[in-house]
Amino acid sequence: MIKLNIDGKIIETESTKIVLEAALESGIYIPNLCYHPDLTSVGACRLCIVEIEGMKGIPTSCTTLVKDGMVVRTDSEKLKELRKNILWLILSEHPQQIKTSSQLQKVADWIGIKQMVSGYTPHSKNIALICDDPLFNRDLDRCILCGRCVRICQEVRKAGVLGFINRGIKTTVGTSLDLPLKDAGCVFCTACVEVCPSLALVDKEEFDEKERQKVLLPCTNTCPAGIDAARYVRLIAEEKYQDALEVIREKVPFPKILGYVCDHPCEEACRRGQVNEPIAIRALKRFVAEKDTRRWRAKIKISPASGKRIAIVGSGPAGLTCAWYLKKLGHTVVVFEALSEAGGMMRAGIPRYRLPRKILDQEIKEIKNIGVEIKTSHKIGSTQDLFSQGFAAIFLALGCGEGIRMGVPGEDDPRVLDGIAVLRAINSSKKADICGEVAVVGGGNVAIDVARTALRMGAKKVSILYRRTRQEMPACSEEVEEALKEGVKISFLVAPQKIISGGKKLKIECIRMELGEPDASGRRRPVPVQGSEFIVKSDRLILAIGQKATVPQGMNNLLNRKGWIEADPETLVCSVKGVFAGGDLVSGPASVIEAIAAGKIAASAIDKYIGGLGVIEEKLTSAEIETACLGRKAEFAHRKRTQLPMLAKKKRLKGFEEVEFSLTKNKAVEEAKRCLRCELRLKISKAPLPPST
Repeated sequence: MIKLNIDGKIIETESTKIVLEAALESGIYIPNLCYHPDLTSVGACRLCIVEIEGMKGIPTSCTTLVKDGMVVRTDSEKLKELRKNILWLILSEHPQQIKTSSQLQKVADWIGIKQMVSGYTPHSKNIALICDDPLFNRDLDRCILCGRCVRICQEVRKAGVLGFINRGIKTTVGTSLDLPLKDAGCVFCTACVEVCPSLALVDKEEFDEKERQKVLLPCTNTCPAGIDAARYVRLIAEEKYQDALEVIREKVPFPKILGYVCDHPCEEACRRGQVNEPIAIRALKRFVAEKDTRRWRAKIKISPASGKRIAIVGSGPAGLTCAWYLKKLGHTVVVFEALSEAGGMMRAGIPRYRLPRKILDQEIKEIKNIGVEIKTSHKIGSTQDLFSQGFAAIFLALGCGEGIRMGVPGEDDPRVLDGIAVLRAINSSKKADICGEVAVVGGGNVAIDVARTALRMGAKKVSILYRRTRQEMPACSEEVEEALKEGVKISFLVAPQKIISGGKKLKIECIRMELGEPDASGRRRPVPVQGSEFIVKSDRLILAIGQKATVPQGMNNLLNRKGWIEADPETLVCSVKGVFAGGDLVSGPASVIEAIAAGKIAASAIDKYIGGLGVIEEKLTSAEIETACLGRKAEFAHRKRTQLPMLAKKKRLKGFEEVEFSLTKNKAVEEAKRCLRCELRLKISKAPLPPST
């Protein structure tokens, strides 16, 4: 350690520091633009000049090492005037309007902008805006040649894509041969955007600081259960499969089920999708789940018995998730399920070709293995019945097990079936009243599941009637694609308005639709086209337009006017003390991962209610050392998404054999290596800004 004097202040620091670092760490601001704490210092902008006793000239503080006894001056009138002149030169070829949120503007405000020479106005270099690359735009008129983007690309990421091109006054930042970023080997880490002080490089998607993590790391931040997708994808790329699985298990008790049926909002948001195709995150989750050695089992902690008993009504993903976490906290947990087997809609609603029952049974067994009691064929009539049995709290997770009717004339015909009831019948007994030509109404996952299941049950022809376009379909896009491959026909912009009984076939009077203004869901509202009625003939009509909960009469006091149980969105607390509710029963039909998220919220809230801290998660993995180096990867942007192996079409419709297969080790690692490593940008240090006034 050495001591030096900066502006009369005695500072003790390490001998390896530069003057600028020593000053900033001591609260003394020296203006700078080319300096960045993660990069080598080059003194390019010269705004950080200082005066040092005994040293000739005006050195840059970012390239000058501290020395014991050194006396530094940062704020003399001479330095202030010189900095104004330097800033004048920087801005002389910059557009007159500096971006207000940029470091450049903040530094200019702190230094004070010197008046331009009489008769001179700043002029830009007239370089065309480059906006046809993925993720960010390049406005090189705003570039001040500080070199930070070049240095982070070359020194830190070691991709070497950006560099200084041309010579003299024509120098600018670009790629070799002025190639588009995709063809120049760019890995789209956007580190260059992060360090740009003038906003010459700017994200295509605008965001404020509050949205920063969500926008820059969407895979992790859009997961309802908070699974760190970026981390486990990286671990798969490094072939650390058990570590990857444990990252998932830190947040959810059903990694394998999610690997089969998650609707993967992480994938939908993946920034790699803006380059070409998103990472196959769900398939990677399934890959590591199937590599499970159960190493995690020895790491989880079950707390000593608390003496508190919790009742959970419903054994779907919300109920079982809540049970898992509460049991780990030491509480006695009893799950009541009305059906003969546990699993809720995962068992009753999801077809076997998507979720093999052995997978469901395996993960439910893990819930039982830690001591959760599941009582099947137990219907609960009221919460009071449970409180009278000594339960301290109740979590209602009954799900949505009843389909919604259309409310059109003729739908009481016995050949008009409920989609959920059809799936439940087939999943439990492999029987259903399906024959001939089948029409399905709806555009969600249930409609797609019903249509594909009907083909497997021997339907001659299956058509889906949907009132919007494919773009608005809420069903997972890959499920829609597979349905089409299997022979399901989809009629878009069509809505049934009457069912005419009589005769061998149903006559379904439909009307053409057109899209109007967006409704509450954000999708454009379908509007009937007058005079466009037509008839569809079908042997069976299956309704899959939505679901509702069937709540026992003894719980009607918990319902709101819409027929859903009312619960606080933050804590899932109901109007009756000690009663919590979550999942589809509160939100309406949702996904498995959303139900899991609700179960976690409930577990934390219930633990707090009965005297705990509400801390339900535990770390199963220790933090690993990450490298910021990505290296140069030829054709990286053009690497295509790995296609999942699938069962041949001619074999699919013969039964309920699993359709989608797991990735091989090589394919999984290859796919994981397509990741842009977005999380690395969030770990870049902040550039020092002037003190706010």
